Amino acid sequence: MLIVPTLYAMSGGLLLQWLLGYNFSVAVWVGYIALFGIAVETGVVMVVYLDEAFQRHHAQNASMTDDALQEAVIEGAVLRLRPKLMTVAAVILSLAPILWETGIGSDVMKPIAAPIVGGMITSTIHVLILVPVFFLLIKRRTLRRNRLNGNSDRPNA
Repeated sequence: MLIVPTLYAMSGGLLLQWLLGYNFSVAVWVGYIALFGIAVETGVVMVVYLDEAFQRHHAQNASMTDDALQEAVIEGAVLRLRPKLMTVAAVILSLAPILWETGIGSDVMKPIAAPIVGGMITSTIHVLILVPVFFLLIKRRTLRRNRLNGNSDRPNA
């Protein structure tokens, strides 16, 4: 699940890089490395929040229903909404002026900023929508498999 955020981030980075006409260079790769760090970090933190909400709901409910699972996932995702949007806003608002700059050094900084700005947009969509959906599907499958095997609804797995 950790490689998926980098793929979504890369798609946005590649799109903006292509739209701006930048070739791959060391500067562009530096931008991608920074982007991947942010994307993976925010994805991991989202999963941690989702898992904590799941654990809380599972401790309260002896048998985790689909509705309780969905409620736990929504609760965990909502807790990460504002921090993720603040991270994205800070990154995009701080790097967007670099994309418009024409002064000295802009030829080096623009290729670094382009993949980060483009990737943050697609990474946001992934972390706020797709990670909770994937988490819900995985936990639902695990809980159903445990019920079919006669195991208790253990929160691990």
